[in-house]
Amino acid sequence: MNPKVDFYFEKGKKWQEEFTKLRAIILDCGLNEELKWGHPCYTYGKANIVLMHGFKEYCALLFFKGALLNNKKGILIQQTENVQAARQIRFTNVQEIVKLQAILKAYIYEAIEVEKAGLKVELKKTPDYKVPEEFQVKLDKSAALKKAFAALTPGRQRAYLFYFSTPKQSKTREARVEKYIKQILSGKGLDD
Repeated sequence: MNPKVDFYFEKGKKWQEEFTKLRAIILDCGLNEELKWGHPCYTYGKANIVLMHGFKEYCALLFFKGALLNNKKGILIQQTENVQAARQIRFTNVQEIVKLQAILKAYIYEAIEVEKAGLKVELKKTPDYKVPEEFQVKLDKSAALKKAFAALTPGRQRAYLFYFSTPKQSKTREARVEKYIKQILSGKGLDD
């Protein structure tokens, strides 16, 4: 146990019994305990393996490379369609954790083996992202915008494409594109 992480378990009211049980299971698998992003994070060497976090409706273990795990028990959840690598196992009570203890350890040991083997999740490349029609119209009308967007790093391009394509309504997509044209022309990313 890492004393720097203790405050996380002491501060909250919800999920305390569940967190305590999950912590014991994870530490029993030989992982190091750290505090990252304000949450208990368990590592093997320098690699993040699993993170513990709580939500209103459930608490969860987040496996950083969960997409590479054999989900034969069907308990790993992809949070949203846009999450590429991570997978969660969700709990609503300590009895679920106790019941799944052996399976949880098996998933943790498998995640460690994935890391030892150096496996990587094949992430989508920029060309795999769809360019929303509202943005494509602007790109077609402005050579300067097209050039500026092409000059952005692939990560910045992906961030814009994802952000522009998320809304369901065309007018919202159009408003987002319009709002960020100057920023793109300035060579800045979405969050710069």
